[in-house]
Amino acid sequence: MKATVERATLLRCLGHVQSVVERRNTIPILSNVLIEADGDGLRLMATDLDLQVVETIAATVASPGATTVSAHTLFDIARKLPEGAQVELAVANEKMTVVAGRARFSLATLKRDDFPVIAETDLPTAFTLPAATLRQLIDGTRFAISTEETRYYLNGIFLHVVDGTEPKLRAVATDGHRLARIEFDRPEGAGGMPDIIVPRKCVAEIRKLLDEADGDVAVSLSASKIRFKLGTATLTSKLIDGTFPDYSRVIPTANDKLLKIDVKSLSEGVDRVAAIATTEKTRAVKIALGRDKVTLSVTSPENGTAAEEVPADYTSPEFEVGFNYRYLLDILAQVGSDQVDIHLADAAAPTLIRTGDASNALYVLMPMRV
Repeated sequence: MKATVERATLLRCLGHVQSVVERRNTIPILSNVLIEADGDGLRLMATDLDLQVVETIAATVASPGATTVSAHTLFDIARKLPEGAQVELAVANEKMTVVAGRARFSLATLKRDDFPVIAETDLPTAFTLPAATLRQLIDGTRFAISTEETRYYLNGIFLHVVDGTEPKLRAVATDGHRLARIEFDRPEGAGGMPDIIVPRKCVAEIRKLLDEADGDVAVSLSASKIRFKLGTATLTSKLIDGTFPDYSRVIPTANDKLLKIDVKSLSEGVDRVAAIATTEKTRAVKIALGRDKVTLSVTSPENGTAAEEVPADYTSPEFEVGFNYRYLLDILAQVGSDQVDIHLADAAAPTLIRTGDASNALYVLMPMRV
């Protein structure tokens, strides 16, 4: 195998594929990236056995062939090569030589035949989503994904179709303390799709690829796998084998106290008073609701107290409620409007947060004792 590729092209592609590779592997081949040279390009692939990323890039191929080489090492080399360099990759005697200008590297390789590949057969459900819609769907929910491994079925985004007069594609994530739900009109081809849970790592990797994507993303899935095709990259992932809980039971429908407040003022106020919250126990921000104002306060046994008054539209009875300030800020960061509606019942009941009844996103936040 021998091929020449532009450094910037190689670096961008390696940046996509090497992030899938775990730093520590008990199986040596999983530390490697598969490189196949054929025709007028290179095909690079990396996998952790649950997730696989494949990307094709333009290159001048002098002789076709395939090998595998350490993904992180090759990425670090490409990152440190001078801008504009032409990088020659050549394989002989179970070694890959990387030459760029006066720099020359010789890297150990492993046989291509030992590299595991997730089956690339067609998946039964297929549809397209604009890249901007998929970005919004992920950003609007992924912050609420649970990291608790014992409840593995919460370690991803629940993606499903809701039928009705206006069918929707809905994404939900929850960690038991907060819930995020966002929906869009059901894309053509998504009807009858199985309910699936997309793993946290897959969500993170596809979100990185979306940073450089425009246009549409082709999505295909089955009950056990999902595949995204965008530009020259294809990401295939296994799905979480579990049942997502009936999240609709925790979405409050009878919260009768409505707080309308400016998102920026509330976010900045919460962030300021939280400056003294340095431990897990002091993450609660107390919100005292009064007529046309809220008073935010945090108490820390180590650091003291902080308080700030924020104007608001509130006419219901006065009371106090506490929230984890980080969870509240995460939600406010995704609201996407100047004003937010916060529907409350009492200091112990789940709180509903949204930007009006017609909003395509809603959030539920459990209170804390203060």
